[in-house]
Amino acid sequence: MIGERNRIITIANQKGGVGKTTTAINLATALAAIGERVLIVDLDPQGNASTGLGIERRNRKLSSYDILTGTHTILETVLETAVPNLFIVPSTMDLLGVEMEIAQQPDRVFRLRRALSGSDALAFSYILVDCPPSFNLLTMNAMAAAHSVLVPLQCEFFALEGLSQLLETVDQVRRTVNSSLDIQGIVLTMFDSRNNLAQQVVNDVRTHLGEKVYHTLIPRNVRVSEAPSYGKPAILYDLKCAGSQAYLQLASEVIQRERQRKAAA
Repeated sequence: MIGERNRIITIANQKGGVGKTTTAINLATALAAIGERVLIVDLDPQGNASTGLGIERRNRKLSSYDILTGTHTILETVLETAVPNLFIVPSTMDLLGVEMEIAQQPDRVFRLRRALSGSDALAFSYILVDCPPSFNLLTMNAMAAAHSVLVPLQCEFFALEGLSQLLETVDQVRRTVNSSLDIQGIVLTMFDSRNNLAQQVVNDVRTHLGEKVYHTLIPRNVRVSEAPSYGKPAILYDLKCAGSQAYLQLASEVIQRERQRKAAA
């Protein structure tokens, strides 16, 4: 059983292009903006979360690779961002080889859990783990370490098919390595109100998953798409745009659900 002194949320979807990293960056920024101390662990070898928060590659002396290989601790690898209260363990391309290095180790699935179970992690009230768009040893580490999984889901035709595969994966992880893993919630992204199909996807997902689906819809938004090229979260790049406002609303929902969960425990 994973301790509950902070909340570790893995942001995952094996499908690419669903707004996973965008959600990680902007949800973390919104949580930090309302006073939470937040850490992003970038587990994607592409390092988009690190780039999107303005962490240049030359400044990534240590990374999540060093955590998984056990050579350095969280506090040794963590970097400050331009957002007050928001920190990141960056990613480098070294992650591409980490599976080969630890694949034969008996604790290969629990490397991140071990790193996040130490006192270093208690400096943060929320830890968000950004996963690669695939189900591999990195994603397994993220799910083994987490209390819950938050799933960004694009409002498109094949959304439900991909979601069912991911839910099966979560069930598999729950049965084998992390019995307490839960679905934090489903975030519907890239919603276009002019598209009838998008609204149908919203209705279908809510019919199938009910209260697990957040009320907030993240809209398609040009300003949100532009922000990473400036090394900023959308909330810093353009606070007033529709996408930024939606992520602030999502953060409020996450906080509210956490309060309800704790009250019910």
